[in-house]
Amino acid sequence: MFSRKTKGRGATANAPPTRFNLPDREPDGDWLDAEADIDGAPLPPKTTVMIERPKTIITRNASPDIGFDRSLNAYRGCEHGCIYCFARPTHAFHDLSPGLDFETRLFAKPGAPRLLREALSKPGYRPSPIAMGTNTDPYQPIEGRYRITRDCIAILAEARHPLTITTKSDRVVHDIDLLADMAANDLVAVAVSVTSLDPNVHRTLEPRAPSARKRLTAITALSEAGIPTYVSMSPIIPAITDHEIETLIETAAEAGAQAAFFIPIRLPHEVAPLFRAWLDAHYPERAGKVMNIIRSIRQGRDNDPNYFTRMRAAGPWGQLIETRFAKVCRKHGLNQKKIMLRTDLFRPPAGPQGELF
Repeated sequence: MFSRKTKGRGATANAPPTRFNLPDREPDGDWLDAEADIDGAPLPPKTTVMIERPKTIITRNASPDIGFDRSLNAYRGCEHGCIYCFARPTHAFHDLSPGLDFETRLFAKPGAPRLLREALSKPGYRPSPIAMGTNTDPYQPIEGRYRITRDCIAILAEARHPLTITTKSDRVVHDIDLLADMAANDLVAVAVSVTSLDPNVHRTLEPRAPSARKRLTAITALSEAGIPTYVSMSPIIPAITDHEIETLIETAAEAGAQAAFFIPIRLPHEVAPLFRAWLDAHYPERAGKVMNIIRSIRQGRDNDPNYFTRMRAAGPWGQLIETRFAKVCRKHGLNQKKIMLRTDLFRPPAGPQGELF
């Protein structure tokens, strides 16, 4: 189990999950472990990818406070290693740690395009925007090898099915050819997440995500291609990134973003202790202040899981953040027009046989 800063990774620990009463794990004790003991430091964890074969690929939800009812995740786990990621606890379902395991032991779903084609071809299917990037990033580094996201987008483009994408990666520009054609028919919108413009913050907060400069360049490329593009400053972390609100939104607007939104930091389940450990490792001088403010905007808790309040910040601090964000968006002309996606152009995609001709 790692319990210190690990170069190039977000989490400082890799504790086994305990929420589901799973047994503790112990190192195998092979020569690599012995070598690490002699050298005085653990070996850096390597990224591994396992193949997952789900029976379905579209996930449905009935949450009343989010704007989509279905999503698609090509991967499980995320190499970007963002310490605040609310999806980290999902790794516990597989007896894996929400810590370093989440960002080093990944799952890919190469059968996703086939499952998507089957789902869209079912009699009675009714289209509504499919959201990508709701759990883990569809453009994390392994997309360059597996191209599952691109293959799924190609099927959605063929079916004229509406799509929303949220990503922290400039790799999204590799699919501009598909996305621009969809945008011409009001079928797609992309949100690029930019949390901080400060390289020193980014280096530990989102260690393997592309730099803010690359993400802003992606916003420009998407916008110039006619693709409706948001900037997402999510999450805003009090006393770590909140001072950047005005500068970041101004810079994103100059890059071509048409709209902006934010979510205050959420710390569900195992994320809270991981985030506390990250603060102790990288910002020990203000760790107490950060957590006190977070509790003040989360009604006295590390996390507020309740519908309609979990995505917003309460109290004076929360009101101040919302006011500042709304003011700077108005100043730079963002959020002036609601981006609407069409569903009336949908046509079931060709079946597997049609792909042979």
